Amino acid sequence: MDPENLKIQIKTFFGLEEVLAEEIRKLGGKRVEVKNRAVNCEGDLGFLYKINYSARTALKIMVPILTFKAWDENRFYDKLFDFQWDEFMDVNQTFAIDATVYSERFKHSQFMSLKMKDAIVDFFKLKYHKRPDVDPKDPDIKFHLHIDRELVTISLDSSGDPLFKRGYRKEQGEAPINEVLASGMLQLAGWDGKGNFLDPMCGSGTLLIEAAMIAMDLPAQIFRKKFAFQNWKNYDGELFQKIKEFRINRVREFTGKIVGYDIDSKMLNASKINIEAAEMEDVIEIRKQDFFESKKELFPLMMVFNPPYDERIEISDEDFYKKIGDTFKQNYPNTLAWLITSDLEAVKKIGLRPSRKIKLFNGKLECRFMQYEMYEGTKKVHKLPNPAN
Repeated sequence: MDPENLKIQIKTFFGLEEVLAEEIRKLGGKRVEVKNRAVNCEGDLGFLYKINYSARTALKIMVPILTFKAWDENRFYDKLFDFQWDEFMDVNQTFAIDATVYSERFKHSQFMSLKMKDAIVDFFKLKYHKRPDVDPKDPDIKFHLHIDRELVTISLDSSGDPLFKRGYRKEQGEAPINEVLASGMLQLAGWDGKGNFLDPMCGSGTLLIEAAMIAMDLPAQIFRKKFAFQNWKNYDGELFQKIKEFRINRVREFTGKIVGYDIDSKMLNASKINIEAAEMEDVIEIRKQDFFESKKELFPLMMVFNPPYDERIEISDEDFYKKIGDTFKQNYPNTLAWLITSDLEAVKKIGLRPSRKIKLFNGKLECRFMQYEMYEGTKKVHKLPNPAN
């Protein structure tokens, strides 16, 4: 592995690939290439540290270290046994293997993980007369095995815990939105911290906190205690410290307002705990407020929210989405509003034509992230462009 010229693969959610690619370009990535739920790029070791610390829409950041073709389990084992594993880990370090297999020849990812584990252990036993231990929960070194038909790729996981685990979520509601998805939605919506922001159904506060982090240009992982790359043999602690300090020095003051409403006191309490954990009490205001009885208070205003639509949250009111539309039209003139939903029939009751529709997934639920532009006067509403598919 050449620390000056790493090939890097960054995983993300469906629909956020272009957002992630733009983030990576801005952070200095070279040869940025958009894939399905991933972005490939090149950079040095410092860049790898930087994107782990800063990229908001990255889920996992991996560095491929071995690629070969295998037609059967024996060749698979032999190629792995012959690899110099001690360049990447010490015999005293623990390791774990994640596996993704798309192959007719190798059908069981768990079995292939075990074969890879055997090859690594046998390599160390032969060379050092000692074996490293496997620790699936908290390994020092994490490998990812990817098999696509005959093509085998082994990568080092540089992140460790998935990067949506920002470190500020202490409480969550019935159907919390993933932090990476929340940040991706905000960037798709064009939120850049200029103006004011409202989440009128804020739940446990994820969109509010991610909006504040974008507004202040806080690194996405400012609260994270450790990354997998800190256990690598070539880890440069001094370089990582410099990168963190440089990013922290770029944090900017936010002069607008970020506000969250909810009608559920329990949710507001969860939100309050998370906002405090993110040290955002001075930036984010939350209050008990029924959105349907609210009026626009902030100018200019962007609204992004995740209304209830999952089977985990029951909506007793059949006209729930109609009320959203009525509130938009009557109480929020000249406002840009975005919402995400999987209930594509109910959302039609909003009664406004969305000016944009973006396909996203919230967990396994296929959703649409929709933009509504409210103008004063109904004529302008009818002149909105047709929604994208």
